[in-house]
Amino acid sequence: MRITHEADYAIRVAFCLAECGGKLGAKEISERTGVTLRFALKILRKLIQAEMVRSYKGANGGYELAKEPAEISMGAIIECIDGPITINHCLCNEFECTRVQSKSICNFRKVFGSVNTMIRDELYRVTLDQFLH
Repeated sequence: MRITHEADYAIRVAFCLAECGGKLGAKEISERTGVTLRFALKILRKLIQAEMVRSYKGANGGYELAKEPAEISMGAIIECIDGPITINHCLCNEFECTRVQSKSICNFRKVFGSVNTMIRDELYRVTLDQFLH
């Protein structure tokens, strides 16, 4: 499993908003995070759809977190951008294994599933507020 650049940048964007504690314009978010404006806007749209960020239009518009930093985890941000966290393709529902008759009896899948759960749980334990101060 590799976290994409987009998910990495989304974490930076969300942290930037947490650190600010209020509204910021897209241009300022872009400048503070080092993410291009175009890419920052794409990320912000996804974070808005996931109800992690709110947007405001007009002269006093901008973006702010829709939740407290303690309520936004790295895992939620990553899955918002990259989809479900999976360390191996055999854990995906649409995967058809050709080695065993049933995925439920595969020992490799059991190990991958266990490790995947540990990683996912840990990423969901880490919240934005842990990086503040």
